Amino acid sequence: METILFIDSGYLSFISKYFGKNKPLKYKIEEFSERICRERKLQCKKIYFYIASPFQSQIPTEQERKRKASYDKFIEKLKNIKPQIVIREGRCQKINNTFQQKGVDTLMTMDLLKVPKKENVNTLIILTSDTDFVPIIKDIKSEGIKVILAYFTDKKRKSAFSLSNHLWKAVDDRILIKREFFNT
Repeated sequence: METILFIDSGYLSFISKYFGKNKPLKYKIEEFSERICRERKLQCKKIYFYIASPFQSQIPTEQERKRKASYDKFIEKLKNIKPQIVIREGRCQKINNTFQQKGVDTLMTMDLLKVPKKENVNTLIILTSDTDFVPIIKDIKSEGIKVILAYFTDKKRKSAFSLSNHLWKAVDDRILIKREFFNT
């Protein structure tokens, strides 16, 4: 059975850095995605990847230019991967000296509303920890589409990886992301 995987890249990066002991792991997104899908004997038809390009000042610093060039190279590689990866880009905004993604959740919500019908699939996997998706998950399920949550937990109460029961209960099934999923 075919499925579509929706990936919040910020959350995935957070998990990768956890497994890499604060250094992002090197892995192939298509292999990572296939391993998640295999957990439920599903075939990955397409991957929707939500990301924000790095912050750029009005006059970018050398570090900002290098970060953007690296990002652009990464995005170009993603565009050539099979199964097809659909890259959905938000933006990065600097607020009180911290950087925040903007628009990414909105893009994912829009796609969650349209893609299952357009792609003719009845199962979705969503990799996120954001409870803002609960209403759309419930709406998708009311259309007869199964929603599986790909998640990670370190099993510590009130940690950065704690999941809301609201999100946990909204989905039909869950797949725990394991370190092995990142192996190349």
